[in-house]
Amino acid sequence: MKTLFRSTILAALALSSLATPALAQRDPAYQAARAAGQVGEKPDGYLGFVVTPSDAVRSLVDDLNLRRRAVYSERARAAGSTVEQMAFTTGCNLIAQTVAGEKYMTPTGEWATRTVADPIRDSRCV
Repeated sequence: MKTLFRSTILAALALSSLATPALAQRDPAYQAARAAGQVGEKPDGYLGFVVTPSDAVRSLVDDLNLRRRAVYSERARAAGSTVEQMAFTTGCNLIAQTVAGEKYMTPTGEWATRTVADPIRDSRCV
């Protein structure tokens, strides 16, 4: 079982490195909310609200999360994985790709601000 999970994670990592328009395009409003610390990356592969969002930010993040789920579903089918495994693996990568000043959720569910040091990630992240 552990080997199957590890194989699935490795396949997901390979697929998650492919850029997709839904994930790669960053709307200026999204960039502003991210830079202001209003939203951040979560270990489950989705964006979360660090503070209570405005209606515009909520709508933007909801739309991005729907797009992410669609991409995760597509990639999971291709990799013979689950959507949750694909989302988790991508979440590991997205948190690793944050830059100093951006928010991310730690494995304990707390919001942290990325520093120049590596972010705190789930021990299952490879």
